[in-house]
Amino acid sequence: MKKALALSALVWIFTVLSVAGQAPASPGEVLPGVTPREFEEFRIGLEDFREIEEASEGLGPLFNGTGCASCHNVPVIGGGSPMTEMRAGTRDADGTFRVVGGTTLYQLFSIPDHRCQAAVPSEATVVARRMSIPLFGAGLIEAIPDETLLAMEDPFDRDGDGISGRAAVITDVATKQRRVGRFGWKAQVATLLTFSGDAYTNEMGITNDLFPQEPYGGISEERMRECDRVKDPEDVVDPRTGKRAIDNFESFMKFLAPLSRGPITDTARTGEQVFNAIGCSSCHVPALTTGANASAALNRKTVPLYSDLLLHDIGTGDGIAQEAAQPAEIRTPALWGLRVRRPLMHDGSAMTVTEALRQHGGEASGVMERYRRATDDLRRALMAFLDSL
Repeated sequence: MKKALALSALVWIFTVLSVAGQAPASPGEVLPGVTPREFEEFRIGLEDFREIEEASEGLGPLFNGTGCASCHNVPVIGGGSPMTEMRAGTRDADGTFRVVGGTTLYQLFSIPDHRCQAAVPSEATVVARRMSIPLFGAGLIEAIPDETLLAMEDPFDRDGDGISGRAAVITDVATKQRRVGRFGWKAQVATLLTFSGDAYTNEMGITNDLFPQEPYGGISEERMRECDRVKDPEDVVDPRTGKRAIDNFESFMKFLAPLSRGPITDTARTGEQVFNAIGCSSCHVPALTTGANASAALNRKTVPLYSDLLLHDIGTGDGIAQEAAQPAEIRTPALWGLRVRRPLMHDGSAMTVTEALRQHGGEASGVMERYRRATDDLRRALMAFLDSL
């Protein structure tokens, strides 16, 4: 134990010296400015994040991955991946979305055999795929005050620019408080602890005290009792540390640094001017600021995420209503780290930035009209800017 702590201290010192020397941050690094204790929490969280779960530990019966890194691994642990989850429901004749089978999430895999495989009900008329979202800088995003996001919303387009973002106000499971959601394609989660508990149960089938019920995925309660062989909740407090696995996941994500910006050329600088001039920055807000925070690494920091974290209808919704989000709404995806992400859009339907742009409509119609009127040189500059993020 002493040797492990000494090694962690040495790694922490090296990290601090690298930041002090302004060395470029590599993907997967810890936030600059963390304390030795925070670094140790990050390290332990990373170990848990890498762990492969077993059925004997509670994996399944229904699951999408055997570990957090199954869906968060590009370009390194903590990133996204091309893997998608499946959502489904039905749309009534009047256009109202309705949940069928008690859930919208249907897991891809099952244990111990196919008797427990998730089954989409036959009455489902809407089926959607969602890719995982990179977690780089997630702690900074969590530390942005609710008031900042509420101040940016304009649900009735009072300024007449055609853009009417909404803050996703939800009840956070971990805190039991009304909060502004900011994680997930539907901004359905407000805090990293809730995100951890939700993913552990719904993506891996490992229950915890925040989400104590196994995901049913369209199968009956009787069948679930036959399939679920491990007593719930399966993620319990480790008596040695006083923490659950979901607490460790939270620590890893909280102190995971955002990706560094790529090379910024003169053409990219021109492209940034185009980005702002045609209105992309109305939703993809270049930077927000964290509030007061007990951690110096998160306290009043500039967060260059290129997102307002609000819900918008730009014609790319997946048809699924979830928490505060309507079927046509999607949370503005952050653009930091865009250069290392492919494919794009919530369902991976765009292989290039240009293809992703062309899917924009709805509230983004005015922006797209200005983009189409721009010269070829200005559009190339815009692409150079986006490729630098």
